[in-house]
Amino acid sequence: MIEYEGAVFRPPSEANSLILQVTIGCSYNKCAFCGMYQEKHFRVRAIDDVRREIEWARREVGALHKVFLADGDALIARPAFLHLVLDALHAAFPDLTRVSCYASPQNLLVRSVEDMASLREAGLSQYYLGIESGHDEVLKRLEKGVTAAEMIQAGLRAHQAGVRLSTMILLNAGNRDLSLEHATESARVVNAIQPRFVSTLVLTPVPGTPLWEQARSGAFEELSPLELAQELRAFLAGLELSGTVFRSNHASNYLSVAGTLPKDKERMLSQLDWVLAHPDQARFRPEWLRGL
Repeated sequence: MIEYEGAVFRPPSEANSLILQVTIGCSYNKCAFCGMYQEKHFRVRAIDDVRREIEWARREVGALHKVFLADGDALIARPAFLHLVLDALHAAFPDLTRVSCYASPQNLLVRSVEDMASLREAGLSQYYLGIESGHDEVLKRLEKGVTAAEMIQAGLRAHQAGVRLSTMILLNAGNRDLSLEHATESARVVNAIQPRFVSTLVLTPVPGTPLWEQARSGAFEELSPLELAQELRAFLAGLELSGTVFRSNHASNYLSVAGTLPKDKERMLSQLDWVLAHPDQARFRPEWLRGL
């Protein structure tokens, strides 16, 4: 059977996927807002252990179409190891259509385009990249470890390898002082990358993180639902994308906005304009529902 080590996290769109831990934790693990892997020491799992879990899933689960490679840093594993994992998955699940993983900008910058293309041909076809912000000062505050220019370079390397990118932006990451600058600079970076998917989440302090301590001291302020709607509108207005699926329906958001860009851009902007003009009538998600 599959025995997960510690808490396991996956993107919302991987709800129906087999979650397979090929690495434990995150090799970077320094983001000021992230408490996901703090209790774990990073390592790559033994291939024999991974193969045993794949065989168990073949017997007990049956046909599978999607697999997500956890934890937060699968792409840092050696390409030869990942090829062995992908070979075992495709041998066990002939109907497999997608294997995906998180990809940090650091990993995208060190993994060669040729290696990523080879892994894509073997089935690792989608990465989830947390851009978080396109503003250098905000990225510094978040301790992402890269600049906006490096984030663009990382995303373009995945494109060169033919890998689909699903990217995330954190509303509220610029605090109140850099809110609109964060929104417009994030749009600029996303435009440069042209990902297949882009979504927004709301940055929320998590106990045990530097951001939590900043919130307790008053250095970090959580924006109101209306301020977040203004930031979301500024971000969406700045997007110039071709055939990108846009979502702000993660549980952390107060508003749910969704569509395909550029086709639905004006409709989504109109939806946000109505909210900003009629805040007393807006259907913001109740606080108790956020995070469920």
